[in-house]
Amino acid sequence: MTHHVPSPAPSSGLLSTRRAFLQSSAAFIGALSLGPTLGAPAWGRELPRYPIATPAETTVKQMLAFPATITPGLAKTELRQVARYQDFGYGEWTLGSGLPIVQRTDLMRAGYEKPAGGESKRLIRFFAFTDVHITDKEAPNQLIGFQQTEPAAVNNTSIYSPVMPYTTQVLDAAVQTVNDLHSRDPFDFGIALGDACNSTSYNEVRWYIDVLDGQPITPSSGDHRGRDSVDFQMPFQAAGLARDIPWYQVLGNHDHFMIGSFPVDADPAIGLRQSYTADRIWAVGDVLKPNREGFPALFDYRGLKATPAYYPGVIDGASPYGAIIHAGRADDPAFAGKPPQIAPDPGRRPLARAEWLAEFRNTTTRPKGHGFDLIDGAGDGFACYSFVPKSDLPLKVIVLDVTQSEQDGSRDIHGHGFLDARRWDWLKAELARGQADDQLMIIANHIPIGVSPIGSEMEWWLGDANAAPDFANAVDLAGLVTTLQAAPNLLMWIAGHRHVNVVKAFPSADPNRPEQGFWQVETCSLRDFPQQFRTFEIRLNADYTVSIVAVNVDVAAAEGTPAAQSRKYAIATQQIIQNDLRPNSPNYATAGGKIAVPSMDPTRPQSDDPKATDPSIRFVDLSKAEKPVQYHASSNVELLKQLSPRMVEVLKRTLAEVK
Repeated sequence: MTHHVPSPAPSSGLLSTRRAFLQSSAAFIGALSLGPTLGAPAWGRELPRYPIATPAETTVKQMLAFPATITPGLAKTELRQVARYQDFGYGEWTLGSGLPIVQRTDLMRAGYEKPAGGESKRLIRFFAFTDVHITDKEAPNQLIGFQQTEPAAVNNTSIYSPVMPYTTQVLDAAVQTVNDLHSRDPFDFGIALGDACNSTSYNEVRWYIDVLDGQPITPSSGDHRGRDSVDFQMPFQAAGLARDIPWYQVLGNHDHFMIGSFPVDADPAIGLRQSYTADRIWAVGDVLKPNREGFPALFDYRGLKATPAYYPGVIDGASPYGAIIHAGRADDPAFAGKPPQIAPDPGRRPLARAEWLAEFRNTTTRPKGHGFDLIDGAGDGFACYSFVPKSDLPLKVIVLDVTQSEQDGSRDIHGHGFLDARRWDWLKAELARGQADDQLMIIANHIPIGVSPIGSEMEWWLGDANAAPDFANAVDLAGLVTTLQAAPNLLMWIAGHRHVNVVKAFPSADPNRPEQGFWQVETCSLRDFPQQFRTFEIRLNADYTVSIVAVNVDVAAAEGTPAAQSRKYAIATQQIIQNDLRPNSPNYATAGGKIAVPSMDPTRPQSDDPKATDPSIRFVDLSKAEKPVQYHASSNVELLKQLSPRMVEVLKRTLAEVK
C-alpha cells in the first residue's frame, strides 16, 4: 500500500506574500492570554487517543521504502512550502524488504568464527531512544527563518522542519511501540540518551515526562491557536510507558542550552532568558553565519546582536501545514517598525541544569528521578550516575554527562563532547570499580566519540580563544579512549546527538588482548527521519564471548494519526534536504588542506585522502533487495566482544548459581 500526504485544503497552506502572512497574524497581535500550558485542557472534552498499528515490527522484517530523490522538486530553501508536497509526491512510502542483522567480529582475534549452532543465553534486553526534541514551536525565540535565508543553515533541520509540530505525538507513538514489543518479549529497562527537549524550556520537559507518564497533553502554548481544529495542536491523552518498565534519562546539550547551542545566562546583556517568555518575536542577527577565521570555533552568540536584524518567525498553530509567520528582516516596512506580538506564556521559561534534573522527580513512572535521584549532590547540576538493571547479573550502566559547561566561557555552539575534572574523575572511578567488582559495563551518554570531524561542532571539545582557563577539557580524546580500552569489561559506548545509526569499532591497541576493544552504537533521532529507536540484547555465547544484538525499530504509527503525518513529513524533508545520514568521515590531517588539526579518532591514522574512511562503519545496501529500498539510514548488527579470562570465570559461576 502506498501512503499519501493529504491533499491541501483550499484555504490552508503557506501564505506566499509578505502582506498576506502579516495580515494572517493580525488576529492575535497583542493577545495576552496565558491559557493552560500543560495538563488537561481548560476547554474540556474527552481527549482523543492515537493507537498505533499493531503488532509492531522491527526493521528486520520490513523497512520503509521511498524514492531517494524527486525531480522536479522543491529547493532546500523551499522546505517550508509544505502545502506543495502533495504536488510532487513527497512523503509517499511503501514497505520494503527487511534489514538483516549483520554479524560483526571487528574486535575479535583474526580468524575468529562464532561457534555454529551453539546455544546463547540472553543476559539482558533493553531499549534506547534519543533526540526526541520536544519543541514549543510557538516560542518567540527560535531560529526558524534562518533555514531559508542563511546558506550555511539550509541543511539544518534542527532549526526548522515540518516535523517540529508533532514531537509529542511521535513520542507517544514510540512509547506505544515499546509497549507492544514489551508485551510479547519483555524489556528489562529503557534509557533515553538525551535531548529530550529542544531548548531547555519548562513546558518542553513537562510534555516529555508527561507523555511517558501517560498524562493528558496540551501540545500548544501561548493562546493555543488551532487547539480545536489542527491535528498537532489538539490536546490528547498519552498512553504512557508500561508501568513495569523502569526508564532512565541522560542529559543532552539541548536539555540545558538554548536550542542546544548557547548558555541561557552567558551574557545577560543579550537577553536570552527574557526572550523565552516575551510577548514579541525576538529580533536577532544571523548567528548561524560561520566565521571561518575562528576555526574550529565557527560561531559566536554575540552574533545575535549583529545587524541587520531578523525576525526568525514561529509556527502558526492555526495553520494545518504549520505555516511560518512573523519572519523577515526587522527593517522590512511590512512590520511598520514594530516587533510581531504573540501571546506570552510563563510555561516557556528556561530551566537551569539543576532545575531540569529536578523535574524528573515529578513523575508517575519508575524509578523516581529516572536515575537522577541516584546522584549525590544532584542539586548542583551533576548529571552522572550508574545503576545495576538486574540484581542477579554483574552488569552496570554508567550514565555519563559529556555535555559542555554553562560556565566554560566559550561563545561557540555548545555541542561538543566535554568532561570537566569532576566528571572525568568520577568516570575513572566507575570504570575501576566495575573492573574490581567484576561487572560488565555499558556507558550511556549523549555524544559519540571518534566520528565527528574537527570543525563539525560535535567533536571532542578542543577549547577556544574565549574559554575560561578552569574549564578546559580534563582529558583529550586519545586519553579518554586509552582509559576506556584499559577497562576490558566495557562492552559499548551508546549515544545519540548526531541523529544517525552509525556503529563503530574501537579495537584493542594490543592484538593479543582483544578484550580491550569496545563498540560504539549511535541511535538516530525520534524527531527526524528515520524516526527510530533501538532494541538491545546482550547474549552470552557458548564460547563465552558476548553478542550485542542492536536492532532499529520504526515507530508503528497508524494511518491517519499525527505521528503518521510526521513520518510523511520526515521522509519529505529527507527527500528535499538530502542530508547524509550515513556519515563516515576520514580522520583528516588538515582542514581544507591548510590548517593542521588534531586526530578525531585515535584508533585510525590521519589522512586527507577522501577515501580513507572508517572500515568499521558500514551499511547494508537494500537497493537490489526483493522489495528494493533505495535509501535507508538504519543498521542492525550482532556485535561480538571478547571477554577477559577473569570475566569468563565470573559469568560461569554466576550462571551456575542462578541454575
